[in-house]
Amino acid sequence: MSQSPSSPPEPLHLAVALDGTGWHPASWREPGARASELFSAGYWLDAVKEAERGLLDFVTFEDALSLQSTDPTADDRRTDQVRGRLDAVLIASRVAPSTRHVGLVPSVVATHTEPFHLAKAIATLDFVSGGRAGVRVKVSASPHEAAHFGRRDLPPFRPQDYLLPETQVLVRELFTEAADYVEVLRRLWDSWEDDAEIRDAATGRFIDREKLHYIDFESKHFSVKGPSITPRSPQGQPLVTSLAHATLPYELVAGSTDVGYVTPHDAAEARAVTEEIRAAQEAAGRGGETVHVFGDLVVFLDETAGKAEERRRRLDDVAGAPLTSDAEIFTGTPAELADLLLDWQRAGLTGFRLRPAVAAHDLPAIGRGLVPELQSRDAFRRAYEADSLRGLLGLSRPANRYARVRAGGQS
Repeated sequence: MSQSPSSPPEPLHLAVALDGTGWHPASWREPGARASELFSAGYWLDAVKEAERGLLDFVTFEDALSLQSTDPTADDRRTDQVRGRLDAVLIASRVAPSTRHVGLVPSVVATHTEPFHLAKAIATLDFVSGGRAGVRVKVSASPHEAAHFGRRDLPPFRPQDYLLPETQVLVRELFTEAADYVEVLRRLWDSWEDDAEIRDAATGRFIDREKLHYIDFESKHFSVKGPSITPRSPQGQPLVTSLAHATLPYELVAGSTDVGYVTPHDAAEARAVTEEIRAAQEAAGRGGETVHVFGDLVVFLDETAGKAEERRRRLDDVAGAPLTSDAEIFTGTPAELADLLLDWQRAGLTGFRLRPAVAAHDLPAIGRGLVPELQSRDAFRRAYEADSLRGLLGLSRPANRYARVRAGGQS
């Protein structure tokens, strides 16, 4: 899917990651940040509507099972940054009826939440949004998050220990569990055939019970009978996404998801990461399927590069330390960001998930500055061209696996 420098660009896909008042820890102190409204429905609805005005493919909502922290292993007990959040699935369901086109993708921690509950929650989001639902599946290795549930003990996990053999065993176990989790979601979403609902008042038959299916999923991690209690939703299979930084997470992207978010820091790294995911996709038997690979970037956008740099320095001063991130931090103009995105697209990425440094400033700058710049280069849509999130991303509506089996096909 890579392009030569001389070929016209393929239309890009764009998403934004919404998290609090923005991805800079001092963003809540900026004028217009609306920090006092952060836990209101109106705050989130306004942000999603802003993304929709920019014709973006979808928004993601961050979530976790612990308070935000600068310490990846524990609560840092800081009180000078945003702490606390609303439930991502419930935010998405709240804003869905008031928007029409943009996709809604809440984050959920797969490690401790039950797939049956999530399957019906995301299917419900797909119904109330008219086919615009997805989910970002997260893996948690945090002992303090495991302690909220008391069902398992996880050893202390430090990022610097990632390559230790015992840590690799743990990480592989958690990502294997996540792959099983996604498989359970997908089977539950298929457990009602599309025409299982009859609603025939004359005969008194609301459903055709022959078209509801036990999924009978058995693995080391899950034993799920099914069927779901929620009918098959408008997209059939809502979008499944995940963030990946290394080989084992890349394998989850390749084997189980529709969209993976990666964090390269230059075009060469974007090419290497994409090639690794494509190889894993072939190994997983999904070589013929579309799996999008989106690059994540934190963005400071202004009319001039100097103004963006000054704003970043000022926020760093307020925070007391330079901003750091797993993703590349871009500081500059919409035209400069468009240059970067198209360069990285030629390296194999099919889209980008932008993290606004300050939601009140950089989210509008994406829709009102970057998008027109990409449109002027014929690299982004000028109107929504599909009614569903899968349609926006060029993904077909999957056939129901159990209907295929009943018809004599392969599952």
